[in-house]
Amino acid sequence: MIRYDLKGKTALVTGGASGIGLATATLLAANGCKVAVNHLADDPRGPEAVEKLRAAGHEAIAAPGNVGDAADCERMVDAAARELGRLDYLANNAGTPGTRTQIPPKELDRITEELWETVLRVNLLGVFRCTKAAAPALKAAGGAVVNVASIAGLDSPGSSMAYGATKAGVISMTKNLARALAPEVRVNAVAPGAVDSPWMVEWTEERRKASAEKALLKRRCTPEDLAEVMVFLLAGAAMVTGQTVVVDGGLTLEAR
Repeated sequence: MIRYDLKGKTALVTGGASGIGLATATLLAANGCKVAVNHLADDPRGPEAVEKLRAAGHEAIAAPGNVGDAADCERMVDAAARELGRLDYLANNAGTPGTRTQIPPKELDRITEELWETVLRVNLLGVFRCTKAAAPALKAAGGAVVNVASIAGLDSPGSSMAYGATKAGVISMTKNLARALAPEVRVNAVAPGAVDSPWMVEWTEERRKASAEKALLKRRCTPEDLAEVMVFLLAGAAMVTGQTVVVDGGLTLEAR
């Protein structure tokens, strides 16, 4: 979908090896943007995604690194910005549920210290670390940031209360990062609902159908649905900052 002329622009997309991240990197690249695809160093999907983008005629580089590790995150962002030559856009998409199965709020005993540490490190601190490291380059370019939150940070239990708390934190931090980086850089977020993408939480087919049926638009989101809004917030939306856009097909509206 070609909507923007992004030739000469560059972007770093964290968690870009699959799902929402890959869809966002692909859409940015299709509009002429040179993209750095962040992925865990041992994830073969990362290099495969970069090669696929290049094979399609797009400019893409790999940016291996773990946003959950402070030193590795800073190294990755600095290296990506240096290799790109500048940095116009940052998509903070990397995240983890920290669990393979949903943990209902009443099951407090399943909310472990390890779970808290994992989701806080990746979902919340990772967003802060990447944005802080990228801030000088983004300010120089007059760029933009988009963070991936979740309806779990608003009015949904999500995969666990720990996960929901980190996503609520992303929504709050988006507002304060918008304050911190203004007027040079805009910072916004998206809050996805149920998305059909590779994810660590195992959904039964029954739950998938139920989430689609409960949505006002009667389907689950695709990664491309989220990418469309994320690219708009990065490359368009010139007077929008500090906002979180819910992209859930009306799932949370129907739930009320």
